[in-house]
Amino acid sequence: MSDNKTALVIDPERDDRADLARWLRGADWIVIEAADGDTGLLLAREHEPSLVFCDAHAPGRHGFQICRALRSPDFHASNLRIVLTTGSDYEALREDAVRAGADDYLVKPIIEADLLQFLTQIHRQGSVTEILRAASPRHKARPASDIAAAMAERIPTGALSVRFWGVRGSIPTPGRATLHYGGNTSCVEARADGQLIVLDAGTGIRELGISLAREFADQPLALSLLISHTHWDHIQGLPFFEPAYNPNNRLRIIGAEGASEGLLATLSSQMESPYFPVGWRKLPSHIEIQELKEASFRLGGVTVDTFFLNHPGVCLGYRLNAAAGSVVYLPDNEPFQRYKFHSTGSTEFLRFARRKDQQLSDFARDADILIVDSQYDAAEYQTRVGWGHGCVDDAVAMALNANARRLFLFHHDPAHDDDKVSEMTQWARQFVAALGENLEVEAAREGLDITLGPSLLAAEPVRAVA
Repeated sequence: MSDNKTALVIDPERDDRADLARWLRGADWIVIEAADGDTGLLLAREHEPSLVFCDAHAPGRHGFQICRALRSPDFHASNLRIVLTTGSDYEALREDAVRAGADDYLVKPIIEADLLQFLTQIHRQGSVTEILRAASPRHKARPASDIAAAMAERIPTGALSVRFWGVRGSIPTPGRATLHYGGNTSCVEARADGQLIVLDAGTGIRELGISLAREFADQPLALSLLISHTHWDHIQGLPFFEPAYNPNNRLRIIGAEGASEGLLATLSSQMESPYFPVGWRKLPSHIEIQELKEASFRLGGVTVDTFFLNHPGVCLGYRLNAAAGSVVYLPDNEPFQRYKFHSTGSTEFLRFARRKDQQLSDFARDADILIVDSQYDAAEYQTRVGWGHGCVDDAVAMALNANARRLFLFHHDPAHDDDKVSEMTQWARQFVAALGENLEVEAAREGLDITLGPSLLAAEPVRAVA
């Protein structure tokens, strides 16, 4: 701290400003006062104070703008100490203050004794904010092996259960028109062979988290969250996932590295201020981020295969192979043949497209449960070519080609109400019947359970409605 003892107080509240100024003068500081941010910046340039107290909600330019302005290269204030004052003690505000350039953060009402103590500390190395923000030791969780053994008791080998928690695409669609199928975005729960696996973290994961917290109560849980891709409708529920706030839990989040950012950077960025009040590093659970390098891996007794889907960005489909059967999850995909037919009539390109679609059918071969992007009907798709989603006709064709047992239409369009989804489902069944096939077709809906063998799900399904 410099020997310059000039302080600037920026505060719209006359009494608060007067108290602070009086106490500072009593501590031998020269004090300049301003009632708004614009005046405060002018006075700062004129008097070059070494200490600035600024209310976060100052009129004109608010406190965060003032911090950034005082830290800008053209201000030339290398020895300046900035203290943001506010009536709120939210941790997110403290972090915002530091990002904006504040050195310290004081909560109103400021007491004279606290201010005098603060003034004795500002000459030390570091800041009061750094002391206040020092991270507390992370809670020591039970050993992973103990949690895994407990999960294996609850989820034994020999059965496979699936429950839908979010079935919409693009954006949540709450309201009367979507009560039957639900309005939450993508989230599917699967249990098999000692593993609790969650497919995507759309808004449906919030209700899943509430259900898991109730089911497991005081018992720690371990789960694996498989992210297909980081478009918002597939990750936007993660900040509201209750198990992530329990320090006893272990979460493994698995997905592909994005085209421009890693998985951690993308997931954590949506929890940064000003988007969310709790930062990623504040989550108390034990979270492991794993970016995929291999096409196949194991989660306990479940083998997981991956496949790159035809969707903007990096998007994965997942196949879960368990002792009792298999689940194939293809949430966002536009069939290559349909896409290439509209974009080019070249025989070479169509041959390539046919090969790519066949590879996807082979990936889904003999699936017991096939969950497929069926966002549009055939007519709608004509005006949405290249959007990265498929139509119900193609979903049926792919399921038949793959010899799947049960097809679940998924990623319902936000413009489709319950009647429209039911109409598309009926059309899909008629399509199957017209071809003389025996494929079972349903539309995914929130709360729907599918079980191969004894059910492993909670006894009372929770109907998740947006």
